[in-house]
Amino acid sequence: MDKLQAMKTFVRVVEAGSFSAVAHEADTTQSAVSKQVAALERELGARLLTRTTRSLALTEEGEHYFEQARRLVAEIAEAEGALRRGEQQLTGWLRIAASVGFGRLKLMPLVQSFLAEHRGVKIDLRLSDGFVDLVEQGIDVAVRLGDLPDSSLIARRVGTAQRMLMAHRSYVRSLPKGTKAPRVPDDLVEHNCIVYTELAMRNAWRFTAGPGATDPVGTTRIVRVEGNLQTNSSEVMRASVLAGMGIGYSPTWLFDDELASGEVQRMLPDWDTIPIPIHLVSPLERRHSAKVKAFAEHVGKAMARS
Repeated sequence: MDKLQAMKTFVRVVEAGSFSAVAHEADTTQSAVSKQVAALERELGARLLTRTTRSLALTEEGEHYFEQARRLVAEIAEAEGALRRGEQQLTGWLRIAASVGFGRLKLMPLVQSFLAEHRGVKIDLRLSDGFVDLVEQGIDVAVRLGDLPDSSLIARRVGTAQRMLMAHRSYVRSLPKGTKAPRVPDDLVEHNCIVYTELAMRNAWRFTAGPGATDPVGTTRIVRVEGNLQTNSSEVMRASVLAGMGIGYSPTWLFDDELASGEVQRMLPDWDTIPIPIHLVSPLERRHSAKVKAFAEHVGKAMARS
């Protein structure tokens, strides 16, 4: 058995969703394609696919193997292509992970411009506000917001995001009589605050006095806020603030347009919040990937201009 060819066939079967589609691509029979995958399963001693008359599904072992096999097949294709052409044109899949809000609002324009520059690259963009295991899920590069824990990942800082305390103007207008917009951090205990649970501090919001604050510059205050909504989704945070449901503690990029128009207003403008470092991280084994390096350069340049 040609193991590499069998891996390529398995990857294409999963991507295409059927044996017949791959047989048509390779100008061979469906039986021949099925036999290659079956031989690979015997070699590995594991069932990779569950077959029915109408569909294919990856087994748990197949899911893990597919991510690694697809990455390996892509790397080999990239290396062979470069040798044949005598140049370093980028080709193949690049798997990128990011949080939902950052991915939709900030990363997508960079993905679009990167693909326009590198026509041979395909991007698999995965958005999630939860923790993503890069090795387990076969991710080449991920955007991480906030301080990084010690790990074996290769990290490159590409920018900084600012947090801000903010609320929709409808929330401010609808405050009950006798309640005013917060002027100092302690005033937040009288307000409905929307808590983003993916932050390490959760509902313990930290502020530092700026030049216009009543406290001496540099004074730090931590306020434990409360509210009737908490979420692990940046999209829910955005939607709830825009609906006037309460005050959010959020990166400014989540509301760039609304802040510019005045629809969303900054609260406590004389108090600063902790900036968020933005890193690109990759598994150790991807440190020599030309696609990862090119994408990191692309993002880094764009962040430096913004």
